[in-house]
Amino acid sequence: MTPDITQTSITDMETRVDNFEVTPVSPDSEDDSNETVYDNTNFERWFGYFKSIPEYKVSIQSFANWVLGKGLDKAKMDDLTVAVLDTIDGWGEDTIMSVLWNMICIKKVEGDAFAEVIRDPKTGTLLNLKPLGTLRIVANKQGRIKKYVEVSKVKGKKNREFKPTEILHLVNDRVANEIHGTSITQSVEWVIDARNEAMQDLRRTLHRSTVRIMAVDETDKNRHAQIKKDYADAINKGEVMLVDKNTEEIRDHVAPQSQHLEWIRYLENFFYQALGVPKVILGGSEEFTEASSKIAYLTFEQVYSREVEELKADLWNQLAIKIEINKPASLTSEMLSGEEKNKAQTGFQPNDVEAGVGK
Repeated sequence: MTPDITQTSITDMETRVDNFEVTPVSPDSEDDSNETVYDNTNFERWFGYFKSIPEYKVSIQSFANWVLGKGLDKAKMDDLTVAVLDTIDGWGEDTIMSVLWNMICIKKVEGDAFAEVIRDPKTGTLLNLKPLGTLRIVANKQGRIKKYVEVSKVKGKKNREFKPTEILHLVNDRVANEIHGTSITQSVEWVIDARNEAMQDLRRTLHRSTVRIMAVDETDKNRHAQIKKDYADAINKGEVMLVDKNTEEIRDHVAPQSQHLEWIRYLENFFYQALGVPKVILGGSEEFTEASSKIAYLTFEQVYSREVEELKADLWNQLAIKIEINKPASLTSEMLSGEEKNKAQTGFQPNDVEAGVGK
């Protein structure tokens, strides 16, 4: 019997399908106590995403490559600064570039990145920067960082405390009056999970598409097992299996690939949009037009340029080190030159700036 939808109340519908709601969140800010503590309890989970999800790892690493990939512009830097930075070796096999690259990656993934600042005790000269894992951030009642704490994972071993001047701290997108940065991983977790679930489902479906399904008009489990064995043996031996008419039906399992692939492509585009790193930056985006690729490139220039300026400011404010970084090639002049040559087409075209998850 067809149900009468007019007899269904709104309350009944609401109990079947939950309305989407965003959970309210208060900033992790200081309180009236002398010490407000922040521990990144999600560090290992978010680090797992970075280590396990290839598209996420490559995107974060590519972002760091764009910021630092062309190296320091030593010609514009003080000779003493260059000499100091050239001696930095981190854990023993690092360079100043690998230390900063490491910290930018972790800064984006975890929200905060830390390195121990090692100085000559007599002269105060910077000797080394050693990247660390997660640290506890302790702020005073004014909301200023009071100290950092490396919490020991070994029972009975004391925690190690650092003064603010003993840690280089890179913070990602700090908002409101929070005492820590904002992780990118937190906002893209859902789409990463959804895409990987869809890919696993498609893989499982494709794998099962090699299976032939036999519909058996039989409830006896022993009979089921015997029919399965006889059929498998017949396939392996290349023989013919005879079945009773109208009792068994053999058919192929067909995988519904199109919907899976469409959903996966949508999630992939959505992932890069949420991440803020255009696919064209990673290369191999043949589905994009030249115009849309250029717009994505130009837009991304503002993103990594901001990161460069923040890094330079952090090193100056925290270490009194002034650096200059060689910038990647810009398309701005090429875009302007193209407009000059094509008088009939000036400015961005509507389809070049149209919003959508496909760009």
